[in-house]
Amino acid sequence: MPNRKSQLKNKALRHESRNPLNKIKAESRPLKIIFELKDKLKNASRVALLGIGSELRADDASGMLVAQRLEKDLCADKNFKCFLGGASPENFTGAIKGFKPQHLLIIDSADLGKKPGTVQLINEEDIAGVSFSTHRLPTKILVDYLKTSMKCEFVFIGIQPKTLKFGESVSKEVLKAVDLISDSIQEILKSRVAGY
Repeated sequence: MPNRKSQLKNKALRHESRNPLNKIKAESRPLKIIFELKDKLKNASRVALLGIGSELRADDASGMLVAQRLEKDLCADKNFKCFLGGASPENFTGAIKGFKPQHLLIIDSADLGKKPGTVQLINEEDIAGVSFSTHRLPTKILVDYLKTSMKCEFVFIGIQPKTLKFGESVSKEVLKAVDLISDSIQEILKSRVAGY
């Protein structure tokens, strides 16, 4: 028969399993990243998300998949906007500037040197040293250009690809990461609007 301590622990675990942030903790351990992201967005009143990547190159589509999902799920939030940058995110700089976000999330597949599906926040000063996906303009140049004409906080989220082969499907590991990061961003933004 389980003791009182283990019964309380099991009850707490069942309660925590309802929150997607806790699902991340149990399944893939990027909890630290999610809490860092939550901290970065806690005072955000207007948020834009730029999804980057080629949908023709397997896991390179990860940023686009997150953006597509959140564009659909958060379409009612007038202070949130997704931009589907694809392989040419520089084409969206005018629209991003016109939206005037307080925070810009940039999501892309990135070679982090970690296992496939790993999600990592990348410091702005480190983006020049990270190998991002197959888009034409380096992310560092894109950000430097945007910084000359708008004041906002930039948040970079990299997802480690398994494969970038042309014509292949997105890997299970990366699809799982897309689901987890999409759920987490949605939860963070909804709680920001609700004020809890």
